[in-house]
Amino acid sequence: MDQKLRDLSHLFVTVFLSSFAGLMVAPSMTDVTMLALCPGQDQCSLAIYLTGSQQAIIGLGAMIITPLIGNMSDQYGRKALLTLPMTISIIPLVILAYSRTTNFFYAYFVLRTLTAMASDGSINCLALAYLADNIPERQRASAFGILAGVGSAAFVSGTLTARFLSTASTFQVAAVVSILAAVYMRVFLEESLPNGHGLRQPILKGEPDDIKYDDDRVQNTSQAFKRIPSIGDLICLMRSSVTFSQATVVSLFNSLADGGILATLLYFLKARFHFNKNQFADLMLILGVAGTISQLLFMPILAPVIGEQKLLSIGLLMGCTNMFFNSMAWSVWVPYACTVFSIFTVFVQPSLRSIVSKQVGPNEQLHLYSSRISQHFSFC
Repeated sequence: MDQKLRDLSHLFVTVFLSSFAGLMVAPSMTDVTMLALCPGQDQCSLAIYLTGSQQAIIGLGAMIITPLIGNMSDQYGRKALLTLPMTISIIPLVILAYSRTTNFFYAYFVLRTLTAMASDGSINCLALAYLADNIPERQRASAFGILAGVGSAAFVSGTLTARFLSTASTFQVAAVVSILAAVYMRVFLEESLPNGHGLRQPILKGEPDDIKYDDDRVQNTSQAFKRIPSIGDLICLMRSSVTFSQATVVSLFNSLADGGILATLLYFLKARFHFNKNQFADLMLILGVAGTISQLLFMPILAPVIGEQKLLSIGLLMGCTNMFFNSMAWSVWVPYACTVFSIFTVFVQPSLRSIVSKQVGPNEQLHLYSSRISQHFSFC
């Protein structure tokens, strides 16, 4: 047990460093984008269009690439496959660390779009699958909440660091920490493969052990189960469980709303109230502190008592309220006041993951997360 806890602690450190590097540039990205595309202006339609299209392209690409990485991680291990996304995520940060002029910004934009297809979602998915490999079903809600809390802690730390650094120094530090995360993962994290903390009734059932086939049939069956899930496979998976199909619909619409507000909110605040990097950092810092406290303290306590379904309902209701007030912000204090809702909105993703995780077997954890990976991306 002690060895398992040490292995998980290395996972948490890896996620913290990787998230820290990616998220600490978020407060600066709006100003960098505006300066590169629309110098001297507080409003820029091109910036909003590019940001929105980038998120859409990343999402579509991740739907194709992440299942492939998931299949390969079942065979070669979570750590081996973490190496690819954590390595390529360094490249865009290095570009902006060197220069943030228009030409370098477009180079960043293209490479960020391409690398994020395989990095943003895959790192999160592989970390969740690593936990599922090593944590029994009954304890997963708390474990997923702690992992989400680690991500929130990285968000707070990265935002606080960016608040006191110049834009150039922010990207330089982010690039160095991203490299450190990849090195730490390779040196300290133990390999993990799917095992049998299994499920009483997994959705996708293999053939019974007592049925014998000839060698060719066994080989073909093995290859079939390792293929990339098709649309038909995903539809079959959703039809196999009412809970899973309902969770998929909830996740789809929640992620659609989150993606829309993430792509536009910072530009709206800049145009409406002339926010800059420091004010973005202050706002994100408050959000991060509230989310960290909620995920590390409240959720592990509340999840076993009231259940993931009620936590999910609370989180969705507070998310709707938050978006409503932000969309009609009439004064500069409104966005700051709305941060109180983040105490509850952070319940949504860990609750969904825990609910859905309980519907599949140990060998299907990564495919499950990868089918939803286009739904949760950072600001930048």
